Amino acid sequence: MNIYPLILAGGSGTRLWPLSREVLPKQLLPLVSNRTMLQETILRLTSYPGLMQPLVVCGAEHRFLVAEQLREINVKPLDILLEPEGRNTAPAIACGAYYLLKHDPDAMILVLPADHVIVDVPAFYKAIGLAAQAAEKGFLTTFGITAATPETGFGYIRRGAAIDDINTCFMVDQFIEKPDLDTAKHFVSTKEFYWNSGMFLFKAARYIEELITFRPAIAAQCEHAFRDAFRDLDFCRLDEELFKKCTAESIDHAVMENTRHAAVIESNIGWTDLGSWSALYEFQRDAADDESNVLRGDIFADDVQGSLIRAESRFVAALGLRDLIIVETKDAVLVAHKDHDQAVKKIVSELQQKNRNEHINHKMVHRPWGSYEGIDTGERFQVKRLTVKPGGQLSLQMHHHRAEHWIVVTGTARITCGESVSLLSENESTYIPIGVKHRLENPGKVSLQLIEVQSGAYLGEDDIVRFEDSYKRN
Repeated sequence: MNIYPLILAGGSGTRLWPLSREVLPKQLLPLVSNRTMLQETILRLTSYPGLMQPLVVCGAEHRFLVAEQLREINVKPLDILLEPEGRNTAPAIACGAYYLLKHDPDAMILVLPADHVIVDVPAFYKAIGLAAQAAEKGFLTTFGITAATPETGFGYIRRGAAIDDINTCFMVDQFIEKPDLDTAKHFVSTKEFYWNSGMFLFKAARYIEELITFRPAIAAQCEHAFRDAFRDLDFCRLDEELFKKCTAESIDHAVMENTRHAAVIESNIGWTDLGSWSALYEFQRDAADDESNVLRGDIFADDVQGSLIRAESRFVAALGLRDLIIVETKDAVLVAHKDHDQAVKKIVSELQQKNRNEHINHKMVHRPWGSYEGIDTGERFQVKRLTVKPGGQLSLQMHHHRAEHWIVVTGTARITCGESVSLLSENESTYIPIGVKHRLENPGKVSLQLIEVQSGAYLGEDDIVRFEDSYKRN
């Protein structure tokens, strides 16, 4: 029976702000290595014998970033399934299951969030093999992480009776929500509880059977949303109206806490859920300096102990500090005590309420054709640095309220302005008047970089009227 990894790459990771944001969330960031969390999740599977191509589920707004990151590691997915809106894990897994049942009626699904760290890959492979044995028997199997410390940020699983003929595999007795510290200490002392990893392995058909039993409405809406899905370039886009009718619910609440066929594999695999800055600090403590500081970037630290300091774009100096989280980005800086990092999401809520955008975008905004970065802004003007990948092209568009000046810094630009098409080289420039159709392309083999100066009464990104777009954006 074939095992298909189902990679859940949705979510925004608000507790890792200001690095993780809506448009570039933590699973698409290089947090612990030079590769992103998504890339690490997929690459750690490549040596498992007989594993099929991964099916990736992500938000529609992240589709081009996901596709590009897979291309960078030379992985061709079975498909990339697009959610019109995040509806939690039960619907996401259901749509993946319906997809796989159409592709392979006997498919097994290995459900993996894209933002976890697993250090002991051989032990992980062994756990997958044991979970597959349980899945063959009809169990919905989860991976229970050996609870070494009393963590209050994780859910827990209490094991029940051992399952015959499968080593370290048990019936699930109970799922428990995040406990207080005293309760967590009790859980660890009894040796009967595991951290709930959010990873699963089961037959696609069995999951759908149980979902129909306990959440028939979710099963029906997901089946209809997949039935009416359509191709969008290299993506499979679920029907927006039908999918949004799904109740947002986790697989734990919808199925695992209700089924009588839940099993847990004891998994000592070096697993970490990087859900907060303190979790990232603890994971990287082995690489800390002599004062137990985890430092990344251009940093000077004197009389600093037990702190995580991360500088993304500027020099950061710290003096006489203890147990702090300091994260610098081009447009925001976080300073917090490690004991308060779970409250970072309050900052995101405040930004949302005040209609700011520091929780949405970084200064550098990625697009399927490349990226742009804001350099300066003022009354009636804005300056950006654009980078266009070889072969990339912006949409044929116009603006009602702004004119644009383009100056080529490196590479060659093909410019469409009204009926005119021209090539610009380094140090050459052009002017795009208000209301004129225009397009920017990179016909070369190296990246095109240019400076864009916008001027006008309104400079918002929503002042774009697209007439043609290679990437089929609205």
